Amino acid sequence: MRKTRLFCTTLIVTLISLISYAQPRLTIVVVVDGLTQENLNNLRPFMAAGGLRLLTEEAHQTTASFPHHVYGGQETMATLMTGTTPSHHSIMSDAYFNRSERAAQSILIDSEVTGIGTTLTLSPRMVAPTTITDEWRMLYGAGAKIYAVGLQPQATVLMAGHASDACCWLNPDTRKWATTSFYPEGLPAAADEMNVNGHIDNLASREWTPRMDVATYNYATTQEKKKGFTYKNQDILLQSPVANTLVIDMALALQQKQKLGTDISPDLLMLQLNTLSPKATSDVIASAEQEDMYLGINQDLGYLMEQLNKRIGKEQYQILVTGRPIKGHATSTLEMANIAVKHFSVDRAAALIGTYMMAIYGHERWVDGGYGPFIYLNRMLIEKKRMSLETIQRQVANFLMDFEGIQVAYPIHEAITSDDKSSIYRKHAGDVYFRLQDNWLLNINDQTTYDHVIQSEPAVPVLYWSSSMANFPTNQLDATDIKSLIFNNH
Repeated sequence: MRKTRLFCTTLIVTLISLISYAQPRLTIVVVVDGLTQENLNNLRPFMAAGGLRLLTEEAHQTTASFPHHVYGGQETMATLMTGTTPSHHSIMSDAYFNRSERAAQSILIDSEVTGIGTTLTLSPRMVAPTTITDEWRMLYGAGAKIYAVGLQPQATVLMAGHASDACCWLNPDTRKWATTSFYPEGLPAAADEMNVNGHIDNLASREWTPRMDVATYNYATTQEKKKGFTYKNQDILLQSPVANTLVIDMALALQQKQKLGTDISPDLLMLQLNTLSPKATSDVIASAEQEDMYLGINQDLGYLMEQLNKRIGKEQYQILVTGRPIKGHATSTLEMANIAVKHFSVDRAAALIGTYMMAIYGHERWVDGGYGPFIYLNRMLIEKKRMSLETIQRQVANFLMDFEGIQVAYPIHEAITSDDKSSIYRKHAGDVYFRLQDNWLLNINDQTTYDHVIQSEPAVPVLYWSSSMANFPTNQLDATDIKSLIFNNH
């Protein structure tokens, strides 16, 4: 009887072990700012052997579009990480209008945490839905090791979610890795070591020049063909290939330090890379320096995969690479077709609405301000005067409809039931919502372009490379599907 029980116990343990090791031990999710399917298709024949070249030839591939308005900010990262739209995950852009301060406030600011190597105090607390890392933790428990490495602080925190062991991003001012005290490990030991060993300064001190003869680039500008291009990496660190190389170096340092992908609990590594060079005006490649960014990523991802093949074996890891729109098409693309791109200032609109309201109701501050596609009314004054908020909202919306460039304007209670509802987070929304006509860009502060992406529903590539892939969709996905795609194939 004892022998039978011992045999059964041993068999069960063996089967569990075999089932567990049948799936990859390490999953790597790479989000590349500005990555487009068009650029991949055009560059693939000219790429040397490397990561992107290998992925475009061997990975399962499809595309994904965002089912909400895209402004080129962190709303797309939040959508990828949560599998929901701004109406649920709360991130409508890089900032939101704080009514009490009557000013825009950057997302993810949290007074309860401190920055480590940065003055930014960030956490993911304002993101209500579970992220990829959160669900990974709930599925695989405390034994799973989860890290995020990125270039932008807010993007990195969104990738890290609530459940990562740690995250770090590259601070261009100090040329060191930084993080936030929200995560239990603080600054990862591997990042601390790189901060002091001179590796970052060594790479940043080099000049960025074309890696090939400029004549061999497909997209060199006339100026580049004459003079090439030269940058000091340290001056434009986050827009140079060095930044991507440092992210990959940190990923490999974490893998080695934390032994990612080497035990029974599946580990997760989230990475952010960038394709946009300093002079880029579009996600579509239009210069040799932008093309060089892609060639650098190809080399960096190739090095990552080569090292993982040696360290843990190609059967023990899988990679998902996707993009997110940052600039969309350049305005010059439309202007070439004699389509004028015009600008709409939300600040000027708010000021005119304030003047209009004063002419009707008296010389008081009826409008708190404008930000993004919203007008924020002075609710305290309206309540004090015992006026109907809905009546005022309707009046302002009707007035906005007479502005040049306005496609439609709604009181907020109508906007959240309209076709635009997925783009609106009610708690941070204004009192009146408006949408611009095609080929109009939204400005804030009369200087900053809020509305970067002029494509409707811009699509990004999705490349999934794994030795154990079960099912992969061939149709185009919503960006909200990528989160479930990772779990369905693990």
